[in-house]
This record gives sequence, structure tokens and C-alpha cells, in this order.
Amino acid sequence: MSEGHVKLVSLTKQFDGNTVVDGISLEIGAGEFFSLLGPSGCGKTTTLRMLAGFEAPTSGQILLDGVDVGSRAPNQRNVNTVFQSYALFPFLTVAENVAFGMKYKSVPKPEREQRVAEALELVQLSGFEKRRPNQLSGGQQQRVALARALVLRPAVLLLDEPLGALDAKLRRNLQVELGSLQKQVGITFLYVTHDQEEALTMSDRLAVMNNGRIVQLGTPTEVYNEPADAYVADFLGVSNLMDAQVDAGAGDQGCCRLRLGEFTLEARAGRIDATGAVKLAIRPERVDLHPYEDAGANRVPGMVERVVFIGSTTHVHVRLATGDALQALVRNDGSDMPYSQGSAVRIALPADALRVLPDPGVSASEIREATLA
Repeated sequence: MSEGHVKLVSLTKQFDGNTVVDGISLEIGAGEFFSLLGPSGCGKTTTLRMLAGFEAPTSGQILLDGVDVGSRAPNQRNVNTVFQSYALFPFLTVAENVAFGMKYKSVPKPEREQRVAEALELVQLSGFEKRRPNQLSGGQQQRVALARALVLRPAVLLLDEPLGALDAKLRRNLQVELGSLQKQVGITFLYVTHDQEEALTMSDRLAVMNNGRIVQLGTPTEVYNEPADAYVADFLGVSNLMDAQVDAGAGDQGCCRLRLGEFTLEARAGRIDATGAVKLAIRPERVDLHPYEDAGANRVPGMVERVVFIGSTTHVHVRLATGDALQALVRNDGSDMPYSQGSAVRIALPADALRVLPDPGVSASEIREATLA
């Protein structure tokens, strides 16, 4: 078995009788970039802290390369952690900060210096050895924290929202760099975040968590395009959710016919064998805007409530005749936007983009509030 293989078996954590992590079973391959994604309070950080050794499991196993490390102290596990706060020593130079942990592992000085130089080159900070943290930008400080963790050559690197304190542009740049760095070093990364863009950009696979449980596991493409339920659909990117009713006995093979208010729609994705009340989901980039006069299959009239220009795309917020609120993304191709606030439009919802999801018994607005909690 390659070094860095992680296996969680029925992992549970309770605080004062409250279950924060609820029987998680998960396997992360050696050298994989894996993300735990979810809102605050879903249990993702507690899961990471148990793997790091900062919290003891209430029950279950934590296997690292086949060995149960659940009862071991943090320094007895071949893992290291990078936090959102960089926790650099202000009175030490960059090189001294990176070398700090090796002093307690009896690494000879010549080897320490070589490994520090290699780690700083890896994070593109060669030449910064003698600077102090207050002479670095936020992004550079985060790179020093990464180098300090990588220089110890852990089997697993745990990252607890390490980019959360950075500005949006720098965060996006470091997302790409961090993913590239992981491939270069080949270490297993377990990344915890509430930012869906980070998880989609960097991960080989990800797990979406809710109320202490994993609700969906897969590649970014799978989870984004094929959400298991309405919660995942709304949390992982912007999703339009609508309450609908399946027409009993209606629909061709491979197709589900539904009623959205007084309108009939066909859907070809998701739980097309469902009956009764369901949720319909469609991503904004798959919603098409047409003039109000353009009638046709899978089209619903509506009115534009707001137009938001964000550069590469324009977000068009529409209120359907059914009362449902939808977003559509219109790519910027240089032409003028033909719609404005108050425009009557016809919304086309392609059948292959409409996804039928189980109805959790709450409204679409309640689901949206839960994902923002």
C-alpha cells in the first residue's frame, strides 16, 4: 500500500451528547487531493481535527496506511496541518520558520538547510530566506506555512481553509498553484473548505457534508452535474430549485413528465422514475432566455427582475409565471443585452438539463437557507 492512504471507518464524534460527526466511512487514496466541503457546523473541520489528533473520536477508526492511529498523539502520526491563520513566528526569519519543526525531529543541520531550500523553491520563495513574516504579503506568508508543513515530508497534509484570509484574486491564483503543487510533491492532501469554487478547482474527489454526514461523494464533475439531492444541488454552485409534481403514468421511457404550476415540463436527468412531489434543479448556465412570443416545449413565461453584469457573464434574475425565481447566465459575447428589468421573456428549460431530485419535504427557499447557514 502506498504511503498516505487514509481510511475512516464509522467515525463519530460527540460533544456534550450532541453528534457532530455521525458515522463517517471514507477512503482517500495515496497521493489524492481530496476535499471535505460543507457549510459551517457540518462536521468537516472536526473530522480533520480527529485525523490530525487534536480531537479523540467518540467511536470508529482512523486508519493511516493500514494502522489505526485514533488513539495516538498528533506528533505520533505522519500528518501535518496548515491552518487558516498562518501561525508564523514573527521573531524568526522565513528559513527559521520553515526549519522549526525539524529541530524536534533530530534532523542534522546540513540536511535541514537543504530541505528548507528545496521547500522554499517548491513554493516559489527562494531568495526570501532572511525576511521576516511582517515583510511578506498574505499570500507569501501562506506559502511559508505550506513550506513549513511540507518540509517534514508527511504522508498526509491536512489543510483547514488555508486560503480563507486572502483576497479573492489571490485566493483564485493560489487555488491553481496549490493543485499544481500537490501533483508535484505527490502527497495526499485533505482539504477542508466551505468554498465550492476551491473544492471544484483543486480536488480529484470531494465529499459534500451536511449535519455530520457525507451526503455525496465523487469527482467535481460528477457532484456538480449529477447532485444526489436538492441540498447538494443548491450548495455546490448556484442552482435553480423548483417544487414540481410528477404526472402519474405520463412520460416516455427515459423521460419524466411533470407539472410546474399549470405548465407541463419534461425532464431527462436524475430520478426520472420518481412519483409525487419532487424538486426540479437546473444550473443557470443551462437556462435559455427567449422573447416572450417564442412559445414551445419546456418553455415557461416570466419577467426579468434584475440584470447584474459581472464581466464575463451577466446574471439575469427572472420571476416565472409560477412564482419561482430563476437565474440565467448569459455569456458576454460583446453584443448588447436585449433584456432589462421588467422585460417579459420566455424561459427555455432543456429536458436534458432538468434534473429530478427527491423531495426532502421542505421548500426550495428552506433548502437555500440551510446551505447558507
